[in-house]
Amino acid sequence: MSGESVRLDKWLWAARFYKTRALAAHAIAAGRVEVNGAPAKAARGLSIGDRLRVRKPPYAFIIRVLAVSEQRGPAKQAVTLYEEDSEGKAARERLAHQLRIAPSPAFDGKGRPTKRDRRELDRLRGDEDD
Repeated sequence: MSGESVRLDKWLWAARFYKTRALAAHAIAAGRVEVNGAPAKAARGLSIGDRLRVRKPPYAFIIRVLAVSEQRGPAKQAVTLYEEDSEGKAARERLAHQLRIAPSPAFDGKGRPTKRDRRELDRLRGDEDD
C-alpha cells in the first residue's frame, strides 16, 4: 500500500475492476465512474473513505475505498482495497439472477440473407437503385 492519495485510474486497475489502466481511463472518460456522487477524471486523487459507483454494464458496483494502492496485486489483496455496499450487492445479485433465468435471444433465420431477401429488405428500406 502506498500514500494517502492515488490516481483514480490506477486504483481501479489495482482493485481489479479493469484489466488495464487504459480500459479504466476509457470507462472514466465515458462517465461510467462517479466519485462521491460526481463524475470524475482519470487523474483525480482518490483517498480512503471515498465512495465510488462503477458501472460495468449491465452491473453497477457501489463501493467505499478502504485502502489505496498503485500496484496491482493478487485478487485476494485487491478485495481488501474496498468494501461493497450491501444494497448495491443485493441489487447486482438480483439482476444476475434475472439474466440467468431469462431466455436467451435466438435467431430463427436460416443464415445469411439470399439475394432475393436482400432485394426485399432494400425495397422495404426504400433503397431501390432503379
